[in-house]
Amino acid sequence: MVLASAMGVESTVAGVAQYIRTTELVAFVHTEVSPAYEGRGVGAALARTALDEARAAHLLVLATCPFIAGWIARHPEYQDLVYQAHSRVSD
Repeated sequence: MVLASAMGVESTVAGVAQYIRTTELVAFVHTEVSPAYEGRGVGAALARTALDEARAAHLLVLATCPFIAGWIARHPEYQDLVYQAHSRVSD
């Protein structure tokens, strides 16, 4: 997420969400918010936007990033996006 300044010339990276995307899945591996923007909803905006984009692209989500995983846990309207592994391995 890049926030433009009121002057319009400078921009500051407020936060990033790193991910790996395949044709069926997007894996969120790391989310980071710049210290100057912590507590301002930047992380939530990153999570919501990223998950809305995944939904629009018909992708499932694997949240290995603790922030994204926690955000999904607190927002049940996004639970349908969560990838569930269905292993056929038995002991």
